[in-house]
Amino acid sequence: MLLVSGGAVTASELLDPRSFADAVAVSPTEAPAVAPSAPPAPDPPPPPALPPAFDRGQRSIDDPASTWVVVNKLRPLQPLDHAPADLVDIGGGMQLRAEAARAVAALRAEAAAAGLDVEVQSAYRSFEYQQGLFGNSAARFGVAGAELRSARPGFSEHQTGLAVDVGGGGCDIERCFGDTAEGRWVVANAHRTGFVVRYPAGSEQVTGYQYEPWHLRYVGPELATELHDTGVATLEEFFGLPPAPQYAAG
Repeated sequence: MLLVSGGAVTASELLDPRSFADAVAVSPTEAPAVAPSAPPAPDPPPPPALPPAFDRGQRSIDDPASTWVVVNKLRPLQPLDHAPADLVDIGGGMQLRAEAARAVAALRAEAAAAGLDVEVQSAYRSFEYQQGLFGNSAARFGVAGAELRSARPGFSEHQTGLAVDVGGGGCDIERCFGDTAEGRWVVANAHRTGFVVRYPAGSEQVTGYQYEPWHLRYVGPELATELHDTGVATLEEFFGLPPAPQYAAG
């Protein structure tokens, strides 16, 4: 007779595996609990998409009909006596291209809403008009002095119909305009309606002209905002063009 847990087992029972299995059966132990697996971590959100790079080639900088045309002492209008086809009256006997005319009206309206009065003093100038203006300036300041203050005919932004000279705050077409409330507002806000201060301080060796806080050039809100936001001072630098401090020889 064998003794096992739970009682005695006879020899005959020992021969019966079923009996033996029953005799030696013990209470099964509970299987250890298995902690449920954590759900997989969600995928991290994708990084925000970067805005597309500004396309500097979307408009011509050579075509005089383009609002991006770059005119300076090394880049005359082609042809020299170019005249815009879409000039409209803006009052006071002045004209601008239609798009620039709408923009300058919007600029003046925004300035007025801020309690400021920005007045247009000069706008489109024909090739012939610029001839007389440059001649008068040369008679007064000499050719070298005139070339710092005025463009030769065919080299003037005013001939594009996209440039205006403005004044306000008691200062018209003088450097003091930059110190007026109107002048400071123009620097901070003109880009919204598509204008840039074309000849900023410190850029004389790039543009070829002395600081003119009153001279605004229409390039459209997209380009004007890009220049404003990136802090690039001149069209020459933005488009990778060579500086134009003086006219080419000949």
